[in-house]
Amino acid sequence: MPRPLDGIRVLDLSRILAGPWCTQILADLGAEIIKVERPKLGDDTRHWGPPWLKDQNGEETREAAYYLSANRGKHSVTVDITKEEGRNIILDLAAKSDILVENYKVGDLATRGLGYEDLKSVNAGLIYCSITGFGQTGPRAQEAGYDYVIQAMGGLLSITGVPDGEPGEGPQRVGLAVSDLTTGMYSVIGILAALRYRDATGEGQYIDMALLDTQVGWLANQAHNYFASGIPPARTGAQHPNLAPYQPFETKDGYVIIAIGNDIQFKRFCDFVERPEMAADERFRTNPDRVTNRAALIEEMAAIFAGRTSADWMSTLPEIAVPCGPINSIREVFEEEQVQARGMKIELSHPLAGPMEAVANPLKFSETPVEYHKPPPLLGEDTEDVLKRVLGKSDNEIEELNKNEII
Repeated sequence: MPRPLDGIRVLDLSRILAGPWCTQILADLGAEIIKVERPKLGDDTRHWGPPWLKDQNGEETREAAYYLSANRGKHSVTVDITKEEGRNIILDLAAKSDILVENYKVGDLATRGLGYEDLKSVNAGLIYCSITGFGQTGPRAQEAGYDYVIQAMGGLLSITGVPDGEPGEGPQRVGLAVSDLTTGMYSVIGILAALRYRDATGEGQYIDMALLDTQVGWLANQAHNYFASGIPPARTGAQHPNLAPYQPFETKDGYVIIAIGNDIQFKRFCDFVERPEMAADERFRTNPDRVTNRAALIEEMAAIFAGRTSADWMSTLPEIAVPCGPINSIREVFEEEQVQARGMKIELSHPLAGPMEAVANPLKFSETPVEYHKPPPLLGEDTEDVLKRVLGKSDNEIEELNKNEII
């Protein structure tokens, strides 16, 4: 069965996370990804262990889990682009590709003759996506961008963590590299839109993606809270800034998350716990009332939740359509019946490890389901295949490139 991006070839000059996350999504959708890596070293994240993948004998390999998370479905080709012969290989591959994704510092590839204008001259339909920390313009364009710095600059840390004046106060980093991951996803959206434009006009284009832009764009309702009030949102810890009750509560044996999003749900909850007077209380009758009087509300709610176990709450509240859930560890996530039913853990056959677990792509298509044909590649495992199949190189030519340490 054909997949959505069958026949599309992507030349992937990216490394770390934002670019590889983008190209892994494209690979899941059926695109052919030619991942260009440095000879001997490869993508930086190949070395970002431990933890390391274990082989079939239980021994650690030198394949880092971090690298494995963002590189399935790709063909690894090692090319030294600092040399003229290596640059020519990239030019030849670009001429036969639909998309190029790179995350070099601003101007680095252009100085090597591999910028957008250079490649546009050999392939007018090429979609060229550059991913950097701060974009191609502006006073910080030349600086490298790292997720932690971007989370801080883009306002995310200012609204994440325990409020001032409470134990453990202060900003906290989100547990995933969210600016990298979201920039990768936005890059996919931009690339697909550019493909649609190319289908209509035959013209490729340049896409300038920045981690900081994406993080700022991702502020969503919190940015508009500021625009509407003139007051920068502050850290609210585990509580939602605009909804109440919408937070964790301690039970007899742990915690549950309660996410009451409207007044009807709140009334149902109050009736269920035999406290209908709470829903009628003028302090709690509407969501704005509950947000304004959050401290008094939480005091009442905390006493209610402490009276039952987590399992009791999670088995009964969904029956009355009050959103409720556990705070799972990563292990518990993949033990969840719903996660298992949705097929969110897959298995790939890795050349060193044999069966290897991985997280599935969340997209569910009715006609073109996502399929997984290739595990994250070993460094350079596809070099000869790609050079022969795509560029028509002979064995002698490949031997000469090896001898000259171009590949």
